[in-house]
Amino acid sequence: MAEGRNVQWVEVGEGQSGQRVDNFLITRLKGVPRTLVYRIVRKGEVRVNKKRVKADYRLQEGDLVRIPPLKLAPREAVKQVSEGLRNLLAGSVLVEGPGWLVLNKPAGLPVHGGSGVKIGLIEALRQVREDLEFLELVHRLDRDTSGCLLLAKSRPALLALNEALKQHRMDKRYLALVAGRWPARREFVSARLDRYDAGNGERRVRVDAAGKVARTRFAVREALPKATLIEAEPVTGRTHQIRVHAAHAGYPLLGDDKYGSREGESLARHLGLSRLFLHAESLTFPEPSSGRPVQIRAPLPDELEAALAQARNAR
Repeated sequence: MAEGRNVQWVEVGEGQSGQRVDNFLITRLKGVPRTLVYRIVRKGEVRVNKKRVKADYRLQEGDLVRIPPLKLAPREAVKQVSEGLRNLLAGSVLVEGPGWLVLNKPAGLPVHGGSGVKIGLIEALRQVREDLEFLELVHRLDRDTSGCLLLAKSRPALLALNEALKQHRMDKRYLALVAGRWPARREFVSARLDRYDAGNGERRVRVDAAGKVARTRFAVREALPKATLIEAEPVTGRTHQIRVHAAHAGYPLLGDDKYGSREGESLARHLGLSRLFLHAESLTFPEPSSGRPVQIRAPLPDELEAALAQARNAR
C-alpha cells in the first residue's frame, strides 16, 4: 500500500480478487458505516485504476484502489466495541479453521449495525480480530437467537461456503421451546412467508399465499408438562421462518415478543424466561479447502438451561 497526502492507494491481492468494491471498503475501513461507503463511491471519490466505478464493481488482482480521507461526524461513526463486548466475542469462538470460524452468537446482539444500532456483531468482531484482513458473514441469525454462526476469513472460503449453502449441503439445527404439546406426527410445516412493515420501521413476517416458498422440518426432542422442546431444521432460509411457522402451527415459541401468544407469555414468566427460546444448536458444513464435513455444536446458554429445568418441573 502506498499513501499520498491523506489518500490511501491499495493494491488488490489475490485474496480480494472477485470481491465487490463496496464490501472491500467496508471490510478495510473499520468503523465506517455502509451509508458513507456508498456515498463516497457514488460521488466518485473512490477510484479503481484512476477510473470511477459503481459499488458492485468486482475487483481484480492488481487493481489499484484510491480511498479518500474520511472524517466522520459523531452521529455517523460506528461505535467502538466496549471492553465487555470485546471479551464476550473473543470468548465466543467455538472452532476456527484456516478460512472460517464458528461463533456462539450471544442473544440480543444483531449481526449487522443499522436502523439505530451503532454496532453489530460483524462490525464489533472486525475490531476485535484486527489480525484478519477479511471477515464476512456466511449466513445470519435473528438478533434474539443464540448459537452457531459461521463466518468466512477469506473470499475463496466465503464463495465455497455460499455455494454449499445454495446447494443445501449445509445442515442447521435449532432448539426451541414452545407452549403446549407439539404433536409427534407433525413433521413439516410448509407455508409461504411474506415480509411487511409493521410500523415504526419494524419489519415482520406473516403467512401469505402470495409470499415466498418456505419449509421447516420439526421434530419433538422432549415432551414437557406444559411445553415441548423441539428441534427445527429450516429447509429454506426465510426471515423469522422458524418462529412464524411454529406460531402458524399453533405452537408459538416461548419468549417471542413478535409472534408469541398470551399463553406463551404467561408460561415464559412462570419459567423465569426473559428472552426468545431459540438456539442454533448445531451446524454441519463442508470444509472449504478439503470438502470434509465439519460439525459444530453450541451449548445451550445458562438462561435457557435454567428455563428448561423449570419447564421439566412445571405443574
